[in-house]
Amino acid sequence: MDYIAHIRQKDGKIQTVQDHLREVQELSERLGSKIGVRYLAGLAGVLHDLGKFTMGFRTYIQQAVENPDEPPRKGSVDHSTAGGRLLYRRYHKNSAAVDDKLAAEWISNCVVSHHQGLRDFLDPESTPSFIERVDDKALDEYENAASEFFTHFPEHDMDEYYTKAKAELRHHLSFVQQQGLPPVAISLLIKYIFSCLIDADRTNTRRFEEDEQEEEPFDHLSFFSKSYDKLIHHLQELNQSDHADTTINRLRRAMSLQCEDFAAHPSGIYTLSIPTGGGKTLASLRYALKHAITHGKERIIYIVPYTTIIEQNADEVRNILQEHDMILEHHSNVIEEKGSEDEDYDVKKKKIKLAKDNWDRPIIFTTMVQFLNTFFAKGTRNVRRLHQMSNAVIIFDEVQSVPVKCISLFNAALNFLHLIGRSSLLLCTATQPGLDYVKHKLHLPKEPEIIQNLDEVVKNFKRVEMIDRTTAAGWKAPELAAFIQEQMDEVDSVLAILNTKSAVRKLFAELEEQEWVKESGVRLFHLSTNMCAAHRKEELVEIKKALEDEDRVICVSTQLIEAGVNISFDCVIRSLAGLDSIAQAAGRCNRHGKDPSRNVFIIKSADEVLKQLPEIRIGGEKTERLLHEFRQEPERFGHDLLSPAAMSSYFCYYYHQIGDGDEMHYHVPKLEKNLFDLLDMNKDYYHAYKNKHREAPKLLSRPSFATAEQYFEAISNAATSVLVPFNKEARELIVSLNGELGAGELGTLLQKAQQYMVNIYDHERKGLEKSSNVYYLLHGHVLALRDIAYSEKFGVEITGEGEWSFLST
Repeated sequence: MDYIAHIRQKDGKIQTVQDHLREVQELSERLGSKIGVRYLAGLAGVLHDLGKFTMGFRTYIQQAVENPDEPPRKGSVDHSTAGGRLLYRRYHKNSAAVDDKLAAEWISNCVVSHHQGLRDFLDPESTPSFIERVDDKALDEYENAASEFFTHFPEHDMDEYYTKAKAELRHHLSFVQQQGLPPVAISLLIKYIFSCLIDADRTNTRRFEEDEQEEEPFDHLSFFSKSYDKLIHHLQELNQSDHADTTINRLRRAMSLQCEDFAAHPSGIYTLSIPTGGGKTLASLRYALKHAITHGKERIIYIVPYTTIIEQNADEVRNILQEHDMILEHHSNVIEEKGSEDEDYDVKKKKIKLAKDNWDRPIIFTTMVQFLNTFFAKGTRNVRRLHQMSNAVIIFDEVQSVPVKCISLFNAALNFLHLIGRSSLLLCTATQPGLDYVKHKLHLPKEPEIIQNLDEVVKNFKRVEMIDRTTAAGWKAPELAAFIQEQMDEVDSVLAILNTKSAVRKLFAELEEQEWVKESGVRLFHLSTNMCAAHRKEELVEIKKALEDEDRVICVSTQLIEAGVNISFDCVIRSLAGLDSIAQAAGRCNRHGKDPSRNVFIIKSADEVLKQLPEIRIGGEKTERLLHEFRQEPERFGHDLLSPAAMSSYFCYYYHQIGDGDEMHYHVPKLEKNLFDLLDMNKDYYHAYKNKHREAPKLLSRPSFATAEQYFEAISNAATSVLVPFNKEARELIVSLNGELGAGELGTLLQKAQQYMVNIYDHERKGLEKSSNVYYLLHGHVLALRDIAYSEKFGVEITGEGEWSFLST
């Protein structure tokens, strides 16, 4: 009898369990071998679906395919526990050897969790839940399944394979100890192995379902070599332009050459402190391509704070390299993971699970949120991509955007990627965030900075005057509008950046009603994250064109414009925030040094409510302190508010305020624990277990994966992604996602949909639901917005009263 792993929907063809296990094993091995866990990952692959060697599952899957509209009851057949049980009983239960036990624990967890996300080894209730699952749970046909498994995978071969896996485990444990890494590094190693399994399983299943042939291995060296040649050609053309000999352009060339030379250094964590406007994107790409060619890296990944930067930087790189299909933008998850898959075989949901979403391109642009989610978010969709970050060059653009609560987790992830993942990491910003002030530090080399004579470079790049106009009471929208009018009497363009969307909208509305704005032909623009990426991109193109045409322009924006957007205004007004944010805002003023100097005003908006934005509020308080000190002793900071000395003092004050307690380790008040410790020593849960049971846990592994993932949100008040009907393509996507799609086609559509997503908070979603302005697509997995609730001017309108509100009458 053939036991069934999958049945192809279109023609009823069967993929046998033994074929699926062998193919997933081979792919898992390939992914794991990149960092020396070939056999550990392969072990997970060959055992993950052992429970499908049963009549129960055979009947279950046949019924599911025959009755797609009425699939069998969720969870009625457990097929993932069996592989974990075989490992636990064969190698853990009757062995005293540490490596026997640990290898069984690690891989058992990956196997039993491959439909929901890694489980806790120690849980908050101090129950032996993991052992109960792998050893005690009633499991129909387990002995028959194990026996059938060994007919295809002989016991002697299995034992030899396990011995090789243990050797890998011992090597990594020894290496972690030698490098002085905390135990959280081992937790991330387990997650890496889990990532290999998830991607191998989903990829093999999709290939069978879609009847795809396995792709030929990608020639990374050839691609990066061609890309490098194109970049150098582009830089040579820039060097022959009319403006090539300006001071700023000479400095840009010098820093770009330093990046080229530095690429020969071995893999490591380095800093690239190019001042704002210094050509950071192309200089870092030059380093990345050269380093990838020299050291055989497989991927270049840009991690940026905002989707706005993704759009601009990815377009810039595409235009230079002319390799559109090889550059992937990952803005946000169109489909948010909701709980576990419960091992159900719902044919409709299966397509969503299999949709291609695994960063399989040589150049990736994504956000800090997605980077953190890959390591720490719940479920299987995010972690699937983790293995792609090994043997890569990873560039963190505007690294100061790391949420404070995530700093220890972020540093742990970077140390793992460098020391275990064999990747090179570039912390790229004009304002390095001083991570030396934190407890769990990055493993930086003695001299990590690429740019030489940094103080001199910063001095030569100075092209703005910082002017403090903060007041205790703050500026309300009418006062700020009047101040903007004063500046517009002197210049042709003003950018005002405020901290909240509501304050931005209030100022925009105030300016819109001003007679002088209407009469003088000023073009007024609004930017906020209520607009989808495609919408913001169009608006930025329009703003740039207006500036190039020397129109009179006022732009009112949230902070999304202040990092990585290549745009230049005559004057910038920035509401009080962290000095690093103010420095980024200043980079949008006189960006190319067209004038000897221009003004950047620091004000305090009275229309902002920062209660839910503690990092901005604390950053503003520390900047106020620095402004006071600057007034008293400007020479202490070289008479420059944006000097390295000023920035160093700011970060010192900022991190001292945050403290070195749980705040940087992701404190969870409900648990009275921090997530870093749950993935590290996990002492509290360990001692709680001992106290409750009067003995140590039978497991040697301690991480509480599921509990940590349950509480992790890269950004507090986690938002829901909604697909908006911005243009014709977006509306066509909405229609398509309401139809029947194959897993391959679905993956393509979900990728296209990213540029039309807007993140909305829970109270906003509830408001839209109350007014019936959102609805679900793709069997409840994608949230879409009705036309009536999207405004061409402001984006998502929570009240549903946008420009198209007449459609409802």
